[in-house]
Amino acid sequence: MARNFVLTLTGPDRVGIVEEVTRAVLARGGNVETSRMARLGGEFAVLMLVAVPEANGEGLEADFKPLSDKGYRVAVALARPEPDHGTAGWDPFHIAVDGADHEGIIHEVARHLAAHGISIEEMDSESSPAPTSGSPLFSMRALVLAPPDADDSWAEGLREIGWRLNLEIDVAPVTDAVDDPEG
Repeated sequence: MARNFVLTLTGPDRVGIVEEVTRAVLARGGNVETSRMARLGGEFAVLMLVAVPEANGEGLEADFKPLSDKGYRVAVALARPEPDHGTAGWDPFHIAVDGADHEGIIHEVARHLAAHGISIEEMDSESSPAPTSGSPLFSMRALVLAPPDADDSWAEGLREIGWRLNLEIDVAPVTDAVDDPEG
């Protein structure tokens, strides 16, 4: 039987860091179940859910001491069983936010979603220079779950936030159909 661990690592970005992390997991007979990795500024951040055979899980964090000695911050935590948040039957939506970057965009959107009982499942954001002016542009993509009894006011409220903050905010239900770029 496998045990799941959440592994986080942050530190200087360099070639080979992902290979070192995954080598340590593989050496214990483990597997990366889910991961997110990104360079943020000059730092590299890793967030992984790894499954390791129960007999091999003890001392997993010690395997990353060589990386800790090089200045990486590593944490390994036994993953808790998935709690039942009562979201079965909730409706998934994609949210896209684009526009000029300024402070507080993520907070404003997250505050609005929380006030309407909307659960954020995934969220990614970035700021990049505009092609012509170089002004910072903001982009955010999120997957959220809305309770079955939610009315459309939460989505309309996001669009009002977009209008007020000069952002384009689109909300679309997730469909079961997979977009086929060739067909």
